[in-house]
Amino acid sequence: MDLLEYIEKGGIIVYILIFLNIIGITIILWKFLTIPRKKTMVKRIYSNIDLKNTNTLEYQIEYEVKRLENGLIYIKNIASISPLLGLLGTVYGIFKSFEAISKYGLGDPTVFSSGISIALITTITGLIVAIPHHIAYNHFISMVDNIELKAKKEIMGNK
Repeated sequence: MDLLEYIEKGGIIVYILIFLNIIGITIILWKFLTIPRKKTMVKRIYSNIDLKNTNTLEYQIEYEVKRLENGLIYIKNIASISPLLGLLGTVYGIFKSFEAISKYGLGDPTVFSSGISIALITTITGLIVAIPHHIAYNHFISMVDNIELKAKKEIMGNK
């Protein structure tokens, strides 16, 4: 069985997961290309504020950090929702299996194998989508935290 057959067999839930994956991978690539270096952030803060005013300084650092975090919530949501959608597909597939069993009995295993197949395909797809998004989200949060700490250290030290 090729990939397109698996996708077709998984049904609408697999298509939703593929759509979410495309959105998430696009955001991940965007973040890899656009998260600015520490020097860029520090330079932007230096140009925008009075270094003697600590409140303004803290506010500007927080503002720049929020700019760096822009888009990460989508990656986090995709990482959280994908396994749940896979589980929904699992429940649906098992439901279809029991429905087939109640209609045709247990005499022929192929009667309920279609539902089990849906269950497994959607579970696998949900995990395949979720795992890289979870890793990417944690990586980006770590990067942003490090940039924030270095910026605070450098700016506060130069006050």
